[in-house]
Amino acid sequence: MVPHDTARLRLRQMLPTDLDDMADLLGDPDVMRFYPAPKTREQAAAWIAWNQRSYSEHGYGLWIIETHEGEFVGDCGLTWQDANGTKKLEVGYHVAPRWQGRGMASEAAAACRDFARDHAGVRELIALIHPDNRASQRVAEKIGMHRVEDDRRADGSRRIVLSMHL
Repeated sequence: MVPHDTARLRLRQMLPTDLDDMADLLGDPDVMRFYPAPKTREQAAAWIAWNQRSYSEHGYGLWIIETHEGEFVGDCGLTWQDANGTKKLEVGYHVAPRWQGRGMASEAAAACRDFARDHAGVRELIALIHPDNRASQRVAEKIGMHRVEDDRRADGSRRIVLSMHL
């Protein structure tokens, strides 16, 4: 199962054949500016494999976002993350630079929120976001989340935790 199609987008499972697109996305310094570093091609392949395991284990993961015409937009989906020592289901998203600023992340994240509500069996959905990433915070707010706390990491960094009840 995958989230429902939206007005402009469809989501589907990642495949090994998505490696070129995912390596470009996760290797882009602009897309990854709030991560420790852009990912290598090998790390992008591991990202795809991690999501394929998640589909098998949980029935969801990060999915490929594409237009109805089949153009690659990015990835968006649901993964289990640690927030202050508790495992919680997170909605996450990455959108290729050419598609940013057009509401694509919000549209895909809303479809993933609805999927979590209808199929994941959880009552809360979170987003973990770097404090300086205002664009990502706006996406989370647009789908109904609000800031609840900060997640303090062992390395001294922090992430904002936004949450919503489903």
